[in-house]
Amino acid sequence: MRRQTTVASSFEISGVGLHSNASVTVRVAPAPAWTGYVFRRTDLDSFEIPARPQNVTHVSYATTLMKSGVMISTVEHLLSALYGCGIDNAIVEVDSLEVPILDGSSRQWVEMISDAGIIELGEPRNQLRVLRKIEVSEKNRTMSIEPASEFRISCQIDFDHPCIGQQQFEIVTEREIYCREIAPARTFGFVHELELLRQNGLARGGSLDNAIALTPDAILNPEPLRFPDEFVRHKILDIIGDLALCGIPMLGHIRASRSGHGLHTMLLSTLLRDKTAWEIVAG
Repeated sequence: MRRQTTVASSFEISGVGLHSNASVTVRVAPAPAWTGYVFRRTDLDSFEIPARPQNVTHVSYATTLMKSGVMISTVEHLLSALYGCGIDNAIVEVDSLEVPILDGSSRQWVEMISDAGIIELGEPRNQLRVLRKIEVSEKNRTMSIEPASEFRISCQIDFDHPCIGQQQFEIVTEREIYCREIAPARTFGFVHELELLRQNGLARGGSLDNAIALTPDAILNPEPLRFPDEFVRHKILDIIGDLALCGIPMLGHIRASRSGHGLHTMLLSTLLRDKTAWEIVAG
């Protein structure tokens, strides 16, 4: 029987929020079994916000959690790294309203988790096993989860841009595969949307250091793409981060086409509400 895990030691990093441009320091600390992922706003008397679907409040260009009016934003890249590395429990202390974007991927989070180490706890590691297919859609966006013996993700994107176009990728989320194939993939955005985003209080901390910037026909960044299909790989990174809100590892096959944060949360909430569609099994 597999046991629950947490980080072996704490680690800390500072950066800026992608949307707020606020300076922020994050400290990830070990947590007991059955904790899951819990954010603490250390600037607000260590107010705790568990990473759960019912605490999702905004899903425009990032996933934001809120409890009793207290928010923590852009949580998906850190949650993706924790889940992808097999961490079941962690306390995340944050001294501002947004997790730092770092380089726009989960690579640095994965490196820090690896340096900190992973330890097993005394309690069994349960899993949520999907029993039948659940599907959600929104206009031309669709997403589903169906029974499988592992956590598999098949993702397809389609952008009318010469550097992206149609891309698809499939992965089984084992730690080594995640760290090598998904974690380095950076977020991306279109330069022509930037002014509107900033007028709406978004992307104020965005730069070529933390996102792939696309003009109508090219990429602005001096750094080359980390993968030829980096864009769809980052979508999978986001899917893993948003579905980490489940709270325990999942056994199921995700199929996503043109999905986004809103659809990810919709699928997870729809699944969890239907208690005939899943069961809890020993890991």
